[in-house]
Amino acid sequence: MSYSEKRLKDIVEIGQMMERSSRHISLSGWSGISAGIFALLGAFVAYLFTGSIEILSLDSLLIADALTVLALALGSSLIFSWHKAIKQGEKLWNPVTRRIALAMAVPLLTGGIYCMVFLFRDHSQLIAGSSLIFYGLALVNAGRFVNRESVVLGISEIILGILATTWPSYALWIWGTGFGLFHIFYGIFVKD
Repeated sequence: MSYSEKRLKDIVEIGQMMERSSRHISLSGWSGISAGIFALLGAFVAYLFTGSIEILSLDSLLIADALTVLALALGSSLIFSWHKAIKQGEKLWNPVTRRIALAMAVPLLTGGIYCMVFLFRDHSQLIAGSSLIFYGLALVNAGRFVNRESVVLGISEIILGILATTWPSYALWIWGTGFGLFHIFYGIFVKD
């Protein structure tokens, strides 16, 4: 190998190291798949609670259902991503992960408060769409630290959120599609 070839190889390796340090690559595709499965199960349980596909009023059972889906999706995502990070010899909580958390925190917290206002003002038919919109905004905002597929997923969630607020009688189906099917497709596409 000539001197110039070795220098070129070194430059390529430095570029790859810089890319790894600026992007979070421990996000597991299984995280998306498991989150999607939990969301579909949660939508099915919500359908059983309401007896229809309409979300016209949320009661404590539906709130418990939503919080359970959230806890299971986050928990499984952390477990799968942690296992992937170990396999890659990385730390799950690092400067990039902190930047992702911060980038997602503002849209998610704002969206959570916004949805709580709808809940207390008896406009629960807008919660499913709003949760999709704010989650999509969080994904787009954090996409610069993860991968392009996260941005595409985020934009898709925003579009579905707008549809769910436009047609609230189909909000549960649309919510299940966004948080369920789209996460499964995302997980399969980026699967490790």
